[in-house]
Amino acid sequence: MSALPLEGIRVLDLSRILAGPWAGQYLADLGAEVIKIERAGKGDDARYFGPPYLPDESGAPTSESFFHLSCNRGKKSVTADLASPEGQEIIRTIASDCDVVIENFKVGDLARYGLDYASLRQVNPRLVYCSLTGFGQTGPYRKRPGYDAVFQGMSGLMSVTGLPDGEPGGGPMKVGPSIADIVTGLNAVIGILAALRHRDHNGGEGQQIDLSLFESMVAALSHYAQIFLTSGVPPFRRGTQGNGGVPSQMFRCSDSGIMLTAGNDAQFHRLCEAIGHPQMARDPRFSNSLARISNRAALSAELEAIFVQKPAAHWLAVLEAAEVPAGPIYDFKQVFEDTHIVSRGLKIEVDHPYNGRTALIGSPLHFSNTPIDRYGPPPLLGQHTDETLERYGYDEARRAELRRKGVI
Repeated sequence: MSALPLEGIRVLDLSRILAGPWAGQYLADLGAEVIKIERAGKGDDARYFGPPYLPDESGAPTSESFFHLSCNRGKKSVTADLASPEGQEIIRTIASDCDVVIENFKVGDLARYGLDYASLRQVNPRLVYCSLTGFGQTGPYRKRPGYDAVFQGMSGLMSVTGLPDGEPGGGPMKVGPSIADIVTGLNAVIGILAALRHRDHNGGEGQQIDLSLFESMVAALSHYAQIFLTSGVPPFRRGTQGNGGVPSQMFRCSDSGIMLTAGNDAQFHRLCEAIGHPQMARDPRFSNSLARISNRAALSAELEAIFVQKPAAHWLAVLEAAEVPAGPIYDFKQVFEDTHIVSRGLKIEVDHPYNGRTALIGSPLHFSNTPIDRYGPPPLLGQHTDETLERYGYDEARRAELRRKGVI
């Protein structure tokens, strides 16, 4: 097996729940050694988000929740009590030997324990210290707590998601997954890699990265937010319709639905030919992209009347032959049965002590020279405490004393 891109990088993951652990998991996929610090006897709160829980070989639920499994693969779990001087010393010792720290404590919390950036840089000036919080290290909201759903609302995402006001079921809608956490975690990976590159090519000094879920979510709204900044008029909710080329929406067929986007005039002309209505491309209301945007409702109504006449499989075959972008609307069973997803290897299996083989979602990154071709399972709570502390000089007697005191 070839070396992975980040082999030799060591990460101390002090984060919990999703955004920070998601960043740490990406770094672990890329070959970094990621040491996850968890509360002795309790662990990351994400371990308790369930059901479902991973079943053992007999089918009985274990302590491993779906949430923990989703964002902690490939890490090492070490337990340590941050509130105790001995636990703080363990973390400082490990941090002195790390390249990266990831943390998502409330602003100022880690300073009480001497584990903030200003303190840890004294023991390791090369440290890249990534802080993820709801609102950032500065600003009037910096002390506020927050979760993904809060930032979906505050960022404007919910204002452009869902059906328009006045329609049945209309109103702001939350996106299903915790998208603010996911986007912030990916931003953290970008920031960490950039800071490591700067450190290694500009004198060896680390730095702190200050990331907020609020800002990450606003920035991720991209062209939607730019519509407002350019025009002063906020975009409105259109259900499944896109904000760009028309048509771009879900169409109901005789048995299920499809998503279709004809993003330019050429694609629209091919669409009209493929569905047997070439005259639509010559209709002045639909003959160019601006006209189609102005007459969106009329065009949608005509296409809906056509698509509902035949099943989705028929239309998808016709549209693929015409090179018109379209796809089915899958549930997750269909996603992981899709031949393309199977061929790309996105569903993986790892050895797990509770049930032998456990299915997880793999990395979407495909490298030509350093492929991600091996994964470790999400760790059991404290699974790597002994081996890690032994590396840093804590012998068996010392570890036993720390266990007796509840530090590890």
